[in-house]
Order: sequence, then C-alpha cells, then structure tokens
Amino acid sequence: MVRVHVTLKPVVNDPQGLAVLDALRHLGYNNVGAVRVGKVIDLELDAPDAEAARAQAEEMARRLLANPVIEQFDLEAARAL
Repeated sequence: MVRVHVTLKPVVNDPQGLAVLDALRHLGYNNVGAVRVGKVIDLELDAPDAEAARAQAEEMARRLLANPVIEQFDLEAARAL
C-alpha cells in the first residue's frame, strides 16, 4: 500500500483551512495558528516490490491525483502486497 498526501501549495489560499480555523477559534481553541486542509489517498497496488509500488504511485499522483498548478504531494510507507 502507498498513501498519497495531497495538499495545497503554501502560496495557494486555502478557504477550507480558513473556515476550519475560524470554527476552531469559535470553539475556544485560540492557540491554533493556521490550518491547511488536504486529502489522503490510499492505493493498494499489486507490485513486485516496494520500490515499484512507490514509483507507480508517484506517477499516478503526478498524472491524476494532484493538480500540479496548485497542489503538492508526498508519498508514505510503500510496501508490496
């Protein structure tokens, strides 16, 4: 499995993050400085090894899962199934 974390690039405004920050502050969590909202995509891949799974997941993220104009991605814990 490979987990893909997709987040907005730091220079992109995050209205969903701002809404969550505002809601947290209204709930009394005034120590929160900033919130960025992203998405997590878990991919179960049939690959010969972890390196091949990671390479395939990276290609998927570049081609479809993340918008390269406004988003960045990070991969986590690749392992063959």
